[in-house]
Amino acid sequence: MAPEENPGTELLLQSFERRFLAARALRSFPWQSLEAKLRDSSDSELLQDILQKHEAVHTEPLDELYEALAETLTAKESTQGHRSYLLPSGDSVTLSESTAIISHGTTGLVTWDAALYLAEWAIENPAAFTHRTVLELGSGAGLTGLAICKMCRPRAYIFSDCHSRVLEQLRGNVLLNGLSLEAEITANLDSPRVTVAQLDWDVATVHQLSAFQPDVVIAADVLYCPEAIVSLVGVLRRLAACREHQRAPEVYVAFTVRNPETCQLFTTELGRAGIRWEVEPRHDQKLFPYEEHLEMAMLNLTL
Repeated sequence: MAPEENPGTELLLQSFERRFLAARALRSFPWQSLEAKLRDSSDSELLQDILQKHEAVHTEPLDELYEALAETLTAKESTQGHRSYLLPSGDSVTLSESTAIISHGTTGLVTWDAALYLAEWAIENPAAFTHRTVLELGSGAGLTGLAICKMCRPRAYIFSDCHSRVLEQLRGNVLLNGLSLEAEITANLDSPRVTVAQLDWDVATVHQLSAFQPDVVIAADVLYCPEAIVSLVGVLRRLAACREHQRAPEVYVAFTVRNPETCQLFTTELGRAGIRWEVEPRHDQKLFPYEEHLEMAMLNLTL
């Protein structure tokens, strides 16, 4: 049986392809599943299919991928790399990211797992973003926002962060994915208005936040320390104050549950600020390669 006629084999091929393009660690590849398949004589050509699969689908970018890989391998101390994340539409999000978890004094130059989880939820729930203005807090490398811009048709999308190096990388990633920044002239009227804004949660004023006029506010993997949690809740309180006579924006915060005490602190601070919350049901869509054992969660907040 040809691999494309076997759903299990096709999923395995996709798993290898997604992890390869996203430059995931080799230990994360489904080697045990591959070994089991290779023991099956009906899948004797599976290994060749894994190596050749992307040539049939991504003919033009193949040479560029190999050239980028060669440059990465020959570089003595490369601090940046490229990762690609495949979308259900057949399109992809390609990001320039740091090769180190902490670089230039920030963790915002890499894509964290909750950003992938939130992007999957958005793709499964496009109505939450279609024809709406979205403000993302702590956008990092930009994966979630770029996936939403390509799959959910927002009216406008505002990436934001406070670190200058993150903002520089964000602007580059927006352009890398064929989107134009709002200040630039674009002939594609179907694309959302995209801006990259510097936003420091501790000093942002109600007046500054009111200029964004978001319908939806999102954030992913920003609950990494008590100080960040207090700052996040503070900026959410000011966002609520922006629309005294209008409907407050919907807010979704996704995070990886690493420390239950951190999660408890977040909900406690929300309660003190008078912000109601409820847990968003887990989505079924697994599009992106992140660690299976991680516990993901997402809260829907009412400002």
